[in-house]
Amino acid sequence: MMTGGALKLVKPKIQSADIQAAAGWGVAAAAGAIWVVQPFDWIKKTFIDKPAPEDK
Repeated sequence: MMTGGALKLVKPKIQSADIQAAAGWGVAAAAGAIWVVQPFDWIKKTFIDKPAPEDK
């Protein structure tokens, strides 16, 4: 039986270019999702504006 040898021929090899391409598509998908939603008010309120001082 030659099933072991056939599996070695069919098994894909992952290359660094494949990982880079997947990471690039992930960044592009995240940027596209943020562009579609455009949560600029939430980003400004959360990260840019200083919180109001609390009076006690």
